[in-house]
Amino acid sequence: MKCKLISVPVEQGQPVPGCALGPEVLKDAGLVAALRDLGHEVVDLGAVPAPQPRAVPAHANRLKFLPEVSAWVEATAGMAYEASADGFPIFLGGDHSISAGSVSGLARRAAEEGRPLFVLWMDAHSDFHTLDSTTSGNLHGVPLAYLCGRPGFEGYFPPLAAPLSPQHVCILGLRSVDEAEREALAETAMRVHDMSAIDRRGIAALLESFLNEVCAANGLLHVSFDVDFLDPPLAPGVGTPVQGGATFREAHLAMELLHESGLVTSLDVVELNPVLDERGRTAGLAVELVGSLLGKTITGKRRAA
Repeated sequence: MKCKLISVPVEQGQPVPGCALGPEVLKDAGLVAALRDLGHEVVDLGAVPAPQPRAVPAHANRLKFLPEVSAWVEATAGMAYEASADGFPIFLGGDHSISAGSVSGLARRAAEEGRPLFVLWMDAHSDFHTLDSTTSGNLHGVPLAYLCGRPGFEGYFPPLAAPLSPQHVCILGLRSVDEAEREALAETAMRVHDMSAIDRRGIAALLESFLNEVCAANGLLHVSFDVDFLDPPLAPGVGTPVQGGATFREAHLAMELLHESGLVTSLDVVELNPVLDERGRTAGLAVELVGSLLGKTITGKRRAA
């Protein structure tokens, strides 16, 4: 498999400095070597060139860095579309606002190929605020709402060539939801599995049910992995930690199941903040998990690349 690494060093979508350093730290932690050891070809496409802020109207809500984040979304979408023509794009963040760009570019490509794009959103947060409903003004909390075509983004974020169908989205690991998001999620066909569901039913059963739907639809599957999906004692290097996240084994099992499905066609790794990390623990674990997703197993047996 040809793995295409794309760095998106943006941190204006959230309030804690440091996650713009995430892409290079992931590489320094051995990401390229890990992928090559699994037999994959690795092409580092470098960073999305830093764009000029987009000209957008003033917004009544107190949105932070709206012109800058909107520009990053547009630039990342263009690069995602081009990179997805062949190979397996891996987008290295940066905060989760980058996924508004990566997924929109991938959705455009999928629509042109006549296949549905499914998204697995592995995150402590739903990121389902609109520009009107966010109370923090931090735009890493809006990408999934934007991608699903919720109203209020017109004129502020780039137009969507192909909005996601909510029934093609699964949020896994949820444990922090604002009231406005909770109300919106209750009205959508999106599949939402919080940590209570994982505790009760097990991560394998929940994930396999979603993967069966992707397979039945002949869909493409994008995995958007936010490091705060993990329990903070495991992964301290995040700006918005929430207690009670996925364990080491739950996370690895999820990645192993994703690999075994053969359905995953692209990946985000976001919200790693090296400034908050402890001796590189979070970066190292993120590299391990990407390895599991791309075929690393305890026995060394794996699906052919």
